[in-house]
Amino acid sequence: MKRLLPLLSAALLAGCGADSADESHALTEQSGVYSADLSPDGRHALVGAVSHGGSLWDLQQQARQFDWNHQAGEFSVLSAVDFSPEGRYALTATPQDLVLWNLASGESEGFWSSPGEILDAELSAQGNYALLGLDTFEAVYFDIRRGGIRTSLRHPARVRAVALSSDERFALTGADDRIARLWDLENATEVQRIELGNAVDTVALSPNGRLAFSAGSLDQALVWDTESGRVLFTLSGNEALFPRRLSYLSARFSRNSDQLLTGRADGTVELWDLNRQQVMRRWKVDKAAAYGPTSTGVVALGFGADSQSWLAIGSNGRVNWLR
Repeated sequence: MKRLLPLLSAALLAGCGADSADESHALTEQSGVYSADLSPDGRHALVGAVSHGGSLWDLQQQARQFDWNHQAGEFSVLSAVDFSPEGRYALTATPQDLVLWNLASGESEGFWSSPGEILDAELSAQGNYALLGLDTFEAVYFDIRRGGIRTSLRHPARVRAVALSSDERFALTGADDRIARLWDLENATEVQRIELGNAVDTVALSPNGRLAFSAGSLDQALVWDTESGRVLFTLSGNEALFPRRLSYLSARFSRNSDQLLTGRADGTVELWDLNRQQVMRRWKVDKAAAYGPTSTGVVALGFGADSQSWLAIGSNGRVNWLR
């Protein structure tokens, strides 16, 4: 996931039978990251580090490519970062402002003040718009090229998580009122909602627009049908018999919408077969040291260029290659 996160000092109950990361590489110093994202092709990582602000990394070279901060001579605290779907642009957001970056040149193409404190953000194709989750009880579809709000989606609580459909017609939001909402951006109307047992802090939409993922903090994680609003399955098990209070920090659907990667606060990454509704693979990300916290939260996920590799970034600032 891409949002501002506290550094995790304790882990929840870990899953059993998890493989370790095949390889990992540090993107930051030991202080960790506030936010992170992986490019659609898995070749770049964008991180908002505690120690040196924003930076773009070339994962093939395992080298920092650009430093991206909002003020000269200062390290920005980035509450959210995101790549555009085609991978040509990137967004960095502090709680107060947002910047659009060109990946090829490393130069900024727009700087704007936010209409409210930014809690989460997702960038549209070609970097034309950004969907922002705000503390002002709304999500806004913001014109990042010319400035200004195109659509405002009012909520009764802070909007912690946002996701945008591939065709940019729908928005999925998660808020402190424990509800995940699917919106039609053309007329700013709510078309579906799912209620969870706690604040909804992680959401994702499948590329084909048919599936949604929603997770509450220390609560359930659900995959549901966007057309009917029907819950298809619960990721954390049989909640009626053995409730498992897990925190899912990140989620990403595959390009063909058949698989789902999820990342948890206890350092577990799971690959789900959405047709069979079951886990295919499970890993634990590298925590880099045997001492200290028992694990690192998984804040960003990505699919590799082939069908047999995946990536994950931990809150300790390490990118993990999973095979």
